[in-house]
Amino acid sequence: MPRPFDLILFDLDGTLIETAPEIADAVNDTLTALGHPAVSQQEVNDWIGHGTRELLIQALAKLLNTTTQQVREAEAFAAIEAEFGLHYQRRCGTRSHLYPHVRETLQALRAAGVTLVLMTNKEGRYTQTVLDVHGLTPLFHRVISGDTLPVKKPDPAGVHDCLQRFGVARERALFVGDSSIDVATARNAGVTVWALPYGYNMGEPIEACGPDRVIPDLSALTTQLPVRAAAAGA
Repeated sequence: MPRPFDLILFDLDGTLIETAPEIADAVNDTLTALGHPAVSQQEVNDWIGHGTRELLIQALAKLLNTTTQQVREAEAFAAIEAEFGLHYQRRCGTRSHLYPHVRETLQALRAAGVTLVLMTNKEGRYTQTVLDVHGLTPLFHRVISGDTLPVKKPDPAGVHDCLQRFGVARERALFVGDSSIDVATARNAGVTVWALPYGYNMGEPIEACGPDRVIPDLSALTTQLPVRAAAAGA
């Protein structure tokens, strides 16, 4: 049986790794240093998706009762962002964990000859730390972070770049994510999208985004692999 896809692109936070607890720690480390009260874990979960910079902006806008645009334009924001960067780099990998069947699925897909790409809006320095801590870096053929290209998800540029770079037709590519941003990215690129129900998605059910398929966990990606390849990655 041939493999169903030649290229699979994965989101990171809420798809492969549960990272929200340590992101909340870093946000609250920053807020505490500024003399602000902490935000809740659920609030942080709902802000995940556009990168940690935007998440910090959302938190500050809520606490200061102002708009996100005013936070971005504030003279003090650069220093606050730098402070957050120190806290998050220290927190990366401390309270995150892989979701079920992630490692063995990636190993089986790679063994079957599928090209694997990570595509996240998380900034590159944090992405690399999280991947290294959990030992996933060697499993990906390419990593596209939020600052790798001039644009980020839901802009389809990253997907288009990978299709061209790896010589894959759109119908042979799949995007796997957990949010409306991931679904929109795939739709904008014209590729199939499967979604996971356990991620963040700004507090909304993933079914409302209209993915092509909702899968319970990543093991669904290996059910159609050749038997030998799937076994090799187990």
